[in-house]
Amino acid sequence: MAVGEAAASRWLQRFLWPLLPLWCCVSPADFLKVEMEGKNQTVLLNDNVTISCKVSGSTPLDINKSGIIWYLKHQANETEHKVFVMYADIQKAFRPGASVSPAGLEKGDVSLHLPGVQLRDAGEYRCNVVVTPEEAQETVFLKVLASPECTLFPEQAMVKDDGDKYILCKAYRFYPEDINITWYTWTQKNPQGQEISEGITTGPAIKNEDGTFNITSRVRLEHNMTTYQCVISHRSLPTSCRLNCTQFRRESEMGHTWGPIETLIAVIGCIVVAIIGLIYCCKRYQIYIMT
Repeated sequence: MAVGEAAASRWLQRFLWPLLPLWCCVSPADFLKVEMEGKNQTVLLNDNVTISCKVSGSTPLDINKSGIIWYLKHQANETEHKVFVMYADIQKAFRPGASVSPAGLEKGDVSLHLPGVQLRDAGEYRCNVVVTPEEAQETVFLKVLASPECTLFPEQAMVKDDGDKYILCKAYRFYPEDINITWYTWTQKNPQGQEISEGITTGPAIKNEDGTFNITSRVRLEHNMTTYQCVISHRSLPTSCRLNCTQFRRESEMGHTWGPIETLIAVIGCIVVAIIGLIYCCKRYQIYIMT
């Protein structure tokens, strides 16, 4: 048994010794790794965001021997520029408010913090870490979304167009441009509701100066008591925005159908008016005779 172990030891030594120079030549960068949470990250417009980037293999980091550079590559023009740089006791933010927590460095956390994110902050971020003589980097794509402000105009925005009337539904300051507006209606005859397919006009999305969009949709009103619902769907919304409006029958514009009770009240009213008129005429006649 001892002879077998000795033979195995001699074989292992003969196998490993030729590999020792190759092992010594392995680049230290193979041991320094940068880890990010996924390849995509999403944030809402004007929110704060922290883009995670953690270093493994050389923690805790010695800031005197380390350098951190954050880059941003814009999707539109593919240009890349620095966002934040830190090395030794020097820190420089090329984007206002960008920062890396010094306290996190001791734990190998070089995550980038961005306050008040704007649409221009979207793009591919590259976390580059240098721990002399090692270097490692990873990337993540930051998506910026803007949730629409939804408004329904049931009365003020009723506009006449060739004799028809419309209810307006508007969505403001959303991004990206793709958005879906659907109309539904509920009536006494159809309390379950159904999607409206006719009488709808939805305009093009209008771009604002800040890069967000506005859009307006309208539906033609029917001549009966109806509840309308505007449903706005956008990728920034966890659930669709739903706005309701009930349109009541208007006698002055849509006519009126008399029921039996209303007819009876009208007849009684006429009789009362006739009696009062008759009494008034009789009194006037008596005064005339006496004079």
